Amino acid sequence: MQYLHTMVRVADLEASLHFYCDLLGLEEVRRMDNDKGRFTLVFLAAPEDKERALADKAPMVELTHNWDPEEYSGGRNFGHLAYRVDDLYALCEKLQAGGVTINRPPRDGHMAFVRSPDNISIELLQKGDALPSQEPWASMENTGSW
Repeated sequence: MQYLHTMVRVADLEASLHFYCDLLGLEEVRRMDNDKGRFTLVFLAAPEDKERALADKAPMVELTHNWDPEEYSGGRNFGHLAYRVDDLYALCEKLQAGGVTINRPPRDGHMAFVRSPDNISIELLQKGDALPSQEPWASMENTGSW
């Protein structure tokens, strides 16, 4: 068995690409527009997984955008996507500067949670050992749910 991808339905493709690519740092690997089915699929990979994603079509996140408007709810019961990152504090700072709420701040230097524009929970885990505790993260309260 091999993990291939996780599919996430998105309401606003441009807002989602801004979040996943511009802010979170994923890279678009493949895109497919299906006129007959009225949907677009965009496959994203983490930079360190891009080569493998191009060769094996895995591991990736598939953003599915249905062209006809739909309301999506229940992001919490989906669970979450998880990414290991080089510098948790730097990424949280970038996300926050981009208007993303840090729902569970990285107080422990190891883990944080944010949500995508479609309310999908994203877990961010520090690569290697936890970073030393630092402000403003150490005293920042949780916001909402993750």
